[in-house]
Amino acid sequence: MRYWNDDFYFWRRRKHSLPREAKGGIKAQSKRGTFGESWWARRWIAVLESFNIGARLGRGRSYARRGQVLSIEIDKGKVSGKVQGSRPKPYDVKLQVKTLSVSDWQKLTKVLSRQAIFSAKLLMGEMPLDIEKVFKEAGLSLFPEKLKDLKTACSCPDWSNPCKHIAAVYYLLAEEFDRDPFLIFKLRGMNREDLIVTLSRSDKKVTQKKAKPKQEPLHKDEEALTSDISKFWNGESISDDIFGEVRIPSIAAALPKRLGSFPFWRGEEKFLDVMESIYANASPVGLKVFLGEGISEEKT
Repeated sequence: MRYWNDDFYFWRRRKHSLPREAKGGIKAQSKRGTFGESWWARRWIAVLESFNIGARLGRGRSYARRGQVLSIEIDKGKVSGKVQGSRPKPYDVKLQVKTLSVSDWQKLTKVLSRQAIFSAKLLMGEMPLDIEKVFKEAGLSLFPEKLKDLKTACSCPDWSNPCKHIAAVYYLLAEEFDRDPFLIFKLRGMNREDLIVTLSRSDKKVTQKKAKPKQEPLHKDEEALTSDISKFWNGESISDDIFGEVRIPSIAAALPKRLGSFPFWRGEEKFLDVMESIYANASPVGLKVFLGEGISEEKT
């Protein structure tokens, strides 16, 4: 039999467990369904779901979508974040991923150098579909496989580990991996710049072995500098078509799309959708300014 006091204490406990509203937090781009669009993001989520933490996964997704995560910092082998929970002070979340040793990365580079397609795609900023096979061939793993490969901690009073605060950070990391897959390598101990340099050196060694003797370039007469002093100081006349054809680009926001989404975007709408709208509205105005059309000069 339940008494009024039981209901009261149950309601009071539930009330205090509700998170405080967080302002300026990182909101997940996924509004419903699964997190992560790429295969590597989904593999990251699969590691979290393998812990079987039950309802805390659902609460973690809710926290990620509500913007309860205030900050996330990613470094080699570790992730730190702050999550606003039910208490005034945000909770500190920490994830530690076992990094690969220098010798491990050397073994991996040797395997990659034997398969040019993998190295080429990584140098272009793409994650090869079968990259996990390369890791396995080198006797390694791209993602944490054992519990000891991944350690998590949170300053909240919840006895469960991972808790919903850790899960929220975990889900947002999956979306960030969609934007920049090289963050997975960073968590394993090597950032993007170091990986590209290592792969470039490896490819260069292979190319030098296969390269043919270089031929001397044909001699071309260089154009002599003009002796006209006025041209030196005043310059030569500029042709009318120096800019070529000037028109509105067929693809709006091409450069931001090439660079990718903004890290841990905090807006309500997707970053690239916002930028595409801004570029689409600004392009006609910019063209009119360039052509000198429709410009009203205000007299001061």
